[in-house]
Amino acid sequence: MPNTTASSAARSSAWTADRIPDQTGRIAVVTGGNSGLGYEGALALAARGAHVVLACRSAEKAKEATERIRGEVSGASLEFRPLDLASLESVRRFASDYAEDHDRLDLLCNNAGVMALPRCETADGFEMQLGTNHLGHFALTGLLLPVLLKTAGARVVTTSSSAHRVGRMRFDDLQGEKSYFRWSAYGQSKLANLLFAYELERRLRAARADVRSLACHPGYAATNLQTAGPRMDGSSWMERLMELGNRLFAQSAAVGALPMLYAATAPDAEGGSYIGPDGFGEMWGYPRRVDSTARARDEEAAQRLWDVSETLTGVRYDALAA
Repeated sequence: MPNTTASSAARSSAWTADRIPDQTGRIAVVTGGNSGLGYEGALALAARGAHVVLACRSAEKAKEATERIRGEVSGASLEFRPLDLASLESVRRFASDYAEDHDRLDLLCNNAGVMALPRCETADGFEMQLGTNHLGHFALTGLLLPVLLKTAGARVVTTSSSAHRVGRMRFDDLQGEKSYFRWSAYGQSKLANLLFAYELERRLRAARADVRSLACHPGYAATNLQTAGPRMDGSSWMERLMELGNRLFAQSAAVGALPMLYAATAPDAEGGSYIGPDGFGEMWGYPRRVDSTARARDEEAAQRLWDVSETLTGVRYDALAA
């Protein structure tokens, strides 16, 4: 399989970043905006006139990213705000500072994540993959909710993965303290992303809020995500293998970011949608609405995860209370 989507590009109906509507006057927060899918999303949104907030851990990497974007987009409107999703203190500080400086938030792209790490814990004692991929974004969205609710037509886009299909919510061992396998823990975190996105949409509709919640996945896209786990293990051969796989089989991060951008900006993207690539096995291609597993649509599990998430993070969505 080639590492591009040239065959799909021939289709004039393919949705690309060129079809993003004008974003002038809108503000987008992109977690993990300094690299990979987040960088490409931030670049595309800035090119269409949005003010983009790069929410990421490293100030140095964020500075490099903003310089690169400004080199490609004349007059790009950007800012960096530090955010470590593996620290609830950092999440709270980000949300508080953002609300002090901005009175609107049009797009919240819950993009940042980690994959297949050896077991380690966040600053708050959560298993790192669940803590970063789900709990950090759950807390961030809840804390930014008052600003989102004040913004007409706001959207929350949460990035999941095809790996949600192997995910199981292990409520009896959510943090992997009894047993831990890195890939099943990753699948659980990506299933949690979908359960959250769908439950958030149900609650927004019940509250008659003018905010949409959508989910997306990038397929197989070449990013740093694949090499982080091997690097933490000190496995140079596995790191090289992952890099080789990216070169030979993965589509570019720019194409991988399109489902997120479609979910965030396309006028016909409905709340509760799950957007992924249109190619074989949803591994490559251009954005379209895709299906998720029955487990991802389990409303009882979503409610249980929501309650657990509120307890663990201390963040409650009181603005959506009936």
